[in-house]
Amino acid sequence: MADALSLPHRKAGGLSWPVVSLGLWQNFGATIAFDDQRRLVLHAVDRGVVHLDLANNYGPPPFAAEESVGRLLARDLRTRRDELLITTKAGYRAWPGPYGEHGSAKYLRASLDRSLRLLGVDCVNVFYSHRFDPATPLEETLGALDRAVRSGKARHAGISSYSADRTVEALAVAASLGLRLAVHQPAYSLLNRWVEQPGADGRSLLEVADDASMAVVAFSPLAQGMLSARYLHGIPDDSRAARGGPLRTEWLTDEALDHVRALDAVARAGGRTLPQLALAWVLRDPRVTSVLVGARTAAQLDENLAAVALPALADDELAAIEPHAVDAGINLWGARSSEL
Repeated sequence: MADALSLPHRKAGGLSWPVVSLGLWQNFGATIAFDDQRRLVLHAVDRGVVHLDLANNYGPPPFAAEESVGRLLARDLRTRRDELLITTKAGYRAWPGPYGEHGSAKYLRASLDRSLRLLGVDCVNVFYSHRFDPATPLEETLGALDRAVRSGKARHAGISSYSADRTVEALAVAASLGLRLAVHQPAYSLLNRWVEQPGADGRSLLEVADDASMAVVAFSPLAQGMLSARYLHGIPDDSRAARGGPLRTEWLTDEALDHVRALDAVARAGGRTLPQLALAWVLRDPRVTSVLVGARTAAQLDENLAAVALPALADDELAAIEPHAVDAGINLWGARSSEL
């Protein structure tokens, strides 16, 4: 087995994070054979990807991904638990009724308890508020995170998809509770640069997080697959877009794909694949602690990990990228959380 530290780490928020983390948002539901899930997770851990990122709604159905990881922690990974960062979140719908989503203390506490049972662990390394809830006071939402940390059910607390302004508010509330927000998990990619936009005080989300010494774990760095090279020549029948996944076919416009093709050309000129270019670009910023990849196969994961071993993007590459690193309207989470 490979030494986990063979994959570079960046330290922030009181933790050491591998620069590439495995997100279990997709490919870990009931429709995917457990043996396939097992092979991918064990391969990732052996390659040094020791951060496994979960949420209560990851599946489908909800909690399916946590159940799968729980089976692995009980058997294949039983002796390696202390090597791993296990993180989970609550905020999206996990069960019916008014207390099955959003940011109430009742929902967050019940969700975390269920996650811990399925994972078969006493605590997770990070418990996140998965999205801002305008109907619940931040004092209640963050109070639930504070209780999770104080009770020992979570080592650290985090937030996900909160805008720069909401993050400023959350940090103030957390400080009043004596709670440290260790990490922010936002979407960030060449085609979704919202974390760079200034908030009301002139600071971007990246700047707010940096000023607070928060880790930033960027999800969807491949823009839900738009930057995977799968869509350079149309929409494959077996693709996420064709299956009705989170990548919507209406986003795959001629204009957007022209930018993707141009980025692919820059990647090939520099001896990279398009996914490797996309990951290197997000990681070019030292304020980004880790990128979450949602690989479907070991080969895809290995291609992503190879991005770390390649030389940093040169100035001429960055200049060639910039005209094509444009918003493609793919921020699923904007209207649900970050723009509230």
